[in-house]
Formats: sequence, C-alpha cells, structure tokens
Amino acid sequence: MAGLVGSPWLRIRVSPDFAPLLLRSPLASKPYLAHRRRSLAVSASSAAAAAAQGEVRVRFAPSPTGNLHVGGARTALFNYLFARSKGGRFILRIEDTDLERSTKKSEEAMLNDLSWLGLDWDEGPGVGGDYGPYRQSERNSLYKQYAAKLLDSGAVYRCFCSNEELEQMKETAKRLQLPPVYTGKWATASEKETEEELVKGTPYTYRFRVPKEGTLKISDLIRGEVSWSLDTLGDFVIMRSNGQPVYNFCVTVDDATMRISHVIRAEEHLPNTLRQALIYNALGFPMPSFAHVSLILAPDRSKLSKRHGATSVGQFREMGYLPQAMVNYLALLGWGDGTENEFFTIDQLVEKFSIERVNKSGAIFDSTKLRWMNGQHLRSLALDELIKIFGDQWKRTGILLEAEGSFVKDATELLKDGIDLITDADTALSNLLSYPVLSTLSSEEGKPIVQDKLSEVAASLISAYDSGELREALEEGHVGWKKWVKSFGKLLNRKGKSLFMPLRVLLTGKLHGPDIGGSIVLIYKAGLCGAVNPQSGFVPLDERLRILKEIDWDALNKEPDPQRKSVATVTH
Repeated sequence: MAGLVGSPWLRIRVSPDFAPLLLRSPLASKPYLAHRRRSLAVSASSAAAAAAQGEVRVRFAPSPTGNLHVGGARTALFNYLFARSKGGRFILRIEDTDLERSTKKSEEAMLNDLSWLGLDWDEGPGVGGDYGPYRQSERNSLYKQYAAKLLDSGAVYRCFCSNEELEQMKETAKRLQLPPVYTGKWATASEKETEEELVKGTPYTYRFRVPKEGTLKISDLIRGEVSWSLDTLGDFVIMRSNGQPVYNFCVTVDDATMRISHVIRAEEHLPNTLRQALIYNALGFPMPSFAHVSLILAPDRSKLSKRHGATSVGQFREMGYLPQAMVNYLALLGWGDGTENEFFTIDQLVEKFSIERVNKSGAIFDSTKLRWMNGQHLRSLALDELIKIFGDQWKRTGILLEAEGSFVKDATELLKDGIDLITDADTALSNLLSYPVLSTLSSEEGKPIVQDKLSEVAASLISAYDSGELREALEEGHVGWKKWVKSFGKLLNRKGKSLFMPLRVLLTGKLHGPDIGGSIVLIYKAGLCGAVNPQSGFVPLDERLRILKEIDWDALNKEPDPQRKSVATVTH
C-alpha cells in the first residue's frame, strides 16, 4: 500500500520502494532506471491552519538590480500586512546572487524605499536576526552544504555536458517538437565514467533528478489547486560549474532554513514552485504555504512597465506622493475589505487584511486615481504637518527664503485645496506670485471682461491704491479687504461676478485661482514679509499697479487685427 512522505504542507504519494531511492548512493547499481519509471504525485494541502502549527514567518526577497517596482512594493506590503495581522514576523532577504547586475546602490535605495513606506522588517539587513546572514551572497557555504547532501543522497548528480552539447539537445528537441528538457545523459553514468571526468578536471554542474512521470500539485492560498506534469521539466541545474548556486536552489534553502511559513510572491514565480517543491522534499524540509499574487497591469492590460510612465517607488516619492497614500493605493490593487471604503491607514490595513480576500485576477494601475487619493490623504493631514511639508518644499525649491512663519502658514491655508502632490505646491505658489496680466487681457477668454468697461474699474482701483485706501485695508487682512471691496462695489455699482472677476484679473493677472480676497492679502503680505525669494518671479502689488497704469486701454478695446498676435500693449 502506498505511503505518505513529507511535511503537513507537502503530501507525496509514492510506491513503498520509492522513498529510499533518494537516500541511496548515486553509484549503487544504477537505481535510477527504476526511479525513472516511477510515478510521483505531489500535493500541498491548503494549509489554512499552518499558522497554528508554528510562528508565522514571511519574507520579501528583492534582487538589488534596479529600483523597487510598485509590484515589488505591493508584494512587500502584502507580506508585511499578513505578518502583522497574524502576530508573525516580516523578514527582508536580499537576493544578490546575480553578481554582475546587483549593486550596493540599488540595495540601499530599496531599503530606503521600504522604510519610507513604513514597512519595517523584523529581521534582515541593518536589523540582524537568528537566521542570517540575510544576503544570499553571504550564504554560499550553506548552499554548498545542502548541495553536497543532495549529491550524497542521489537526489542530484554531476553533469559534465558542455554548453555545445546542451545547445544540441535543445535543437534536437525543437526539431522533434519536444519540450526543451535535459535528456539525462549523465543521470545514469557509472562511477568509472564520473571519476574519469573528475580526473580530467572537466567542469560540471549539479543536476536535480526529476521523475519522468507523475504530477505535482499545490494548493495555492489565492489560486486554489495548481498542478504541473513532471515529464515536461527535465533534470535541472542547482549549482553552476563555477560553484554558484541557481536561484531556485538558493530560495528553497533560504526559505527552509529561515523557517518561512508562508511564501507570498508575484504570480510570475508560480513556475518556480515546481522545482522548489521537489527540492524541499529531497532535503526533507517542510514546505511552506504558497500564495501567488496577480501582476499589476497598465490600463491597456499589458504588464506595467517604464513605457507607461513612473513605475518605481522612488519615482513616485520624488513626484511628491505621500507614503501613506502609496500604501493605501497599493493595498487596493487586488485586495479589498468587502466594503465600499477606499481609505485606510496602515494600522487599519493590518487589522482588516486577509489573504483570502486577495483577488487572483490582474489589478489595473490607475495613476489618475493614485493622484486623487494622494490629494485626499494630503488634505487630511493636520494643518501644522501640512505647513511643514509645504514650507520645506518651497524653501528646498528656492521659491521662499524660509520654511516657516506666518506667510508659509497663510499660503498653505489658501492653496492646500488645489494641491494633490507635494510638488504641486510649487506650481500653486509660483502662479500666485506671478502676474501675467498682459497675456490674460489678450486672450480670447479675457476679451468679455475687457469689454465690460474694465478700464473704468482699473482707473478706480489705481485711484484707491494711490490714495492709500486699498493699502490700509490690506493691512487689516481679510476683514479690511471685505470692508473695502464692499464699498468699492457700491462706488462702481457692481457686485458679484461683475465686481470680483475684474478685480481678480487686475490684481492677480489671472482669470482663475483660489479665493480672491485671500490671494490679494497674501500677495500684499509677500511684498512686505521678506520670505519670498527675489529670484522667484514674484511681482509685488506696487509693480502690478504700475503695469496697470501703463496699459493702452484704447488699443486693447479695439477689434483685434487678425495679422497681429497681441493687442495688449503698454505705453511708454
């Protein structure tokens, strides 16, 4: 009767005489011929109660070969949320075995991005832990130790095939329309044949011995049952001829020796599970539960890439996004709590997250929605925090000479509702400080305002300013402005839009903008407080009134000559 071998997570049904073969010497009377004929059926249970059998330990294992992609950040987030929701541990492991492409700079950038997002790891670089080192490049001795164990057990064998021979095998398989798998030339080699190559110093790899029949099944926590036919795999390399371990071998040894209970990763890693499950079994390791998260897709449903715009966490950070907004949005790419709510703090996400609610279909990355969500998060911040963020931004970009003070506070209060990104604050303040009145008066949209006797409003405004009346009102702030504008409207017999639109154009130089009273008071204050950088393009109120005095209103009111591009002129 068939027996069961393996861990609570891995169930392998085999014939009674099969299991010992993995423990026999690879040179003992060629047992592999019998091995090839056996059928192997592997299945992993759903592992719903896996956490109850031990501590939940998950890992995020990026390769430091570039920037942290938003897909990788979401994978890290799901691991973090799962660990925190289960009272487990979140481990960071750096998979830097690609020595040519891995860089210290990339690793540091990734660590900074994870920290910026608030995804603090319990074990890993900079933190340490009981299962280190946490960089694969520092774990080579461990890989060699387990490779030797597999060689001794007969689960792997030395393969002396040259690159030319391997290419020929691929060509032959292609010609015969067969899967491009290793033919097993050295799988049944005699001890003598192997020793002869070793004496000659022929380079060799370690190949894992894969049964030729049967299937492997896993119960994925997101995708349900996933199966593979073993006859499409072929014996695969776990150690290269230069002594470097192959990815799937490293990952298996690392996850097992670090006691990882759940592997939550992108669906593109799903094919790797076949090789890893076989290695788990051969080494006698309990297999973790697997959960493969869907890809993040662009609006055209292709894989999100650089051609679609910003894709890395660092880019979004530089563009002015908040970490809490990024975390909130990334969590919603394939997950929801079952309600209509879209706004969560990271603590709320920890409380509500469950792997069962992760969707197996691809998630569309909508940069417009992310921007909108960031604006909502930005405006939900306490005013003092927002003032500091904007003040630091304005000083860093050279618009202001100081990052705090009453001007920064007033500017933040006035402009915040129109700002979605931190970097938008630069545009908002620069627009307020500028004075493009001539181009506005020359525009098609400005024409009706000019024709509504704007010159008369301008003359009265100049008179009020020269007399000191307007300046005295602005000294009193918003209260003074409201009193003055009310009396000014009565003087001109104007109110509502017919009063405020001409004043907006004449004093701000624009047709649209934030609250007109707040804008004028702030512009007046900007000319007195000394906070504004003279190089910022700021036009003080005195200069604005001087420009108004020099406009040739008669020429402006004439019908435009189609041969001329501008009718706004200044007399000299």
